[in-house]
Amino acid sequence: MTEDTPVDAALLFEETLDAPLPKVWRALSIPALRAQWLPSGDLMEPDGVEVVPGQTMRYRMRERTPPFLESHVTIRLTPGEDGGTHIRILHELARPRAAGPVAANANRAALLSAA
Repeated sequence: MTEDTPVDAALLFEETLDAPLPKVWRALSIPALRAQWLPSGDLMEPDGVEVVPGQTMRYRMRERTPPFLESHVTIRLTPGEDGGTHIRILHELARPRAAGPVAANANRAALLSAA
């Protein structure tokens, strides 16, 4: 009893911040500032795997507990109205899991054991 349909594998958050883009970028790119809101232990590469200064930063993350899922977080910044910053955060599972329960016997015939 398995499903091939993946569980929702992405979360998207968008918001306009009341702070200038350079200030928001510093909060993302300077490790000491970033650690106040994002623990570095959750990041596989604390410096980011893709960085376009002032615009985009992409991190790889891994859960600390089983099943140790890996994910990618992409943060994009664009100038907002009135001097603010529009932030778009996309959090995607690296390998989406199948939805629904999976049979314990992996859908194979049961084996008889000799006593």
